[in-house]
Amino acid sequence: MDPTRRAMLIGAAAFAAAAQPTRRTVYAYVGCYTTPQRRGRGDGIHVYRMDPQTGAFMHVERVGDLMNPAFLITSRDQRFLYSVHGDGTYATSFSISKETGSLTKLNQGATGGPNGVHLAFDESGKFLVVANYGGGTVAVLPVKPDGSLGDYVQLAELKGQPGPHKVEQTSSHPHDVVLDPSKRFVIIPDKGLDRVHVFRFEGGKLTPTEQGSVVSRAGSAPRHAAFHPTLPVCFVLNEIGSSVTTYHFDPATGALKPAQILPSLPPDFTGDSTGAEIVISADGRFVYASNRGHDSIANFAVDGKAGLLRSTGWVATQGKSPRFICFDPSQRFFYATNEMGDNIVSFRVDKSTGKLTPTGQVIQQGSPVTIAFAAT
Repeated sequence: MDPTRRAMLIGAAAFAAAAQPTRRTVYAYVGCYTTPQRRGRGDGIHVYRMDPQTGAFMHVERVGDLMNPAFLITSRDQRFLYSVHGDGTYATSFSISKETGSLTKLNQGATGGPNGVHLAFDESGKFLVVANYGGGTVAVLPVKPDGSLGDYVQLAELKGQPGPHKVEQTSSHPHDVVLDPSKRFVIIPDKGLDRVHVFRFEGGKLTPTEQGSVVSRAGSAPRHAAFHPTLPVCFVLNEIGSSVTTYHFDPATGALKPAQILPSLPPDFTGDSTGAEIVISADGRFVYASNRGHDSIANFAVDGKAGLLRSTGWVATQGKSPRFICFDPSQRFFYATNEMGDNIVSFRVDKSTGKLTPTGQVIQQGSPVTIAFAAT
């Protein structure tokens, strides 16, 4: 072959290789309950490397000396991980190693209330919003350029009449903080008050909207929420009511208007069960909710125009009390953390039907309650 032509072919091949996107390694971070008060059998945060072909988790390390890391979230640039702590009054920040996915603890920031259960970033990434389940408050914490946290700079109290349940609804219990797609509003389901609160969130400050909140069915106990990616619709899972409420959302005012309530349990189930987590697929076609007691994931199809739901069945989580469910970043796999079953079960996702099929991959771990992913 002519040397000049050979050089051209080699150069073209090198250019094509350089143009291909670099495959990033995906890591999964699993938080557990650790204390006797939480019947915890876990021992911190476990770091796993995820196999992109099978969805399997391969253990990397354990980060111990942590109390109930109950909910985890990664920063938008995937450089940092943040945790709230069941029965704690602080959030913890960690840096993520780009090479290994391992964690290095940075610091803790005061949340101003007990039992942080959920946290979310604002649009700028400079503030974290934390739901304090035990204090009936929502805190705003500043995030510093190095990823560390400051103590809370705002503490918003949630007001309303407690629900009828004499044990679970004695006061306000915010259980989630979810930003709408525009990142201008924060939705806060309140299990204790049977309300879903709505705040504007601008410049790191929470301000109640004109509506303030929408009242749910008495005793339903709103727990977690998920916004449709393109339609002005918000889905709220009710814990005690074991149901999903579909709300129409006004993107200009943040107002919520109920449009539909569907059970998350099969009509022939007569046992005890509570709702835990709700997620929506990235394409907005399917919604999933976990049932603790029935130990299943309820599947719903979304009407593409109205945003209303249609039940399409249930799949067993192969473990007891699925507190948390989620997609992996590719949306090819789906995971259920069975808190009382001490395992994590993976499913393959059929993107055309939304059906979940167990992969056979089961990760044994004590009291798993949350998963966050990072691609490095």
